[in-house]
Amino acid sequence: MLKTLERYQKCNYGAPEPNVSTREALELSSQQEYLKLKARYEALQRSQRNLLGEDLGPLSSKELESLERQLDMSLKQIRSTRTQYMLDQLTDLQRKEHLLNEANKTLKQRLVEGYQVNALQLNQSADDMMYGRQQAQPPGDAFFHPLDCEPTLQIGYQPDPITVVTAGPSMNNFLPGWLP
Repeated sequence: MLKTLERYQKCNYGAPEPNVSTREALELSSQQEYLKLKARYEALQRSQRNLLGEDLGPLSSKELESLERQLDMSLKQIRSTRTQYMLDQLTDLQRKEHLLNEANKTLKQRLVEGYQVNALQLNQSADDMMYGRQQAQPPGDAFFHPLDCEPTLQIGYQPDPITVVTAGPSMNNFLPGWLP
């Protein structure tokens, strides 16, 4: 292990002095590495403050121009990322719109088919009533089902059926008691 560390120190910091022990050389290289890392950390902090608009006074015009270029490049990258995100959202929304339009077309077609089946059933039931035949059974998958009810519509207040006197069958399908 010590030989590996010595080779590392030779490559990075030059050959150790012959009278310095390996341990002292390791401490010296660690201290030098610490100082390099500390300087790098301080430079990064200063750069961050400059990017945030702080401590710009001591900077030269070239440093300010470099900072401006850096900020421009960052803004371009941010705008590009935002634009790509918005385009992805737009594509997704267009795909959803297409799916909803297809579903809408399908539902409209089912509705039209339901109206056609319902109209056929109503025509057939009117024919059956006229000829005294029994009403045909509607298909099981029809969209609309006709209601089984009387052909006359009764709306409004009906007086007590016992007090109503009828003169005979009505020719216009009105119930007795409706007309004065």
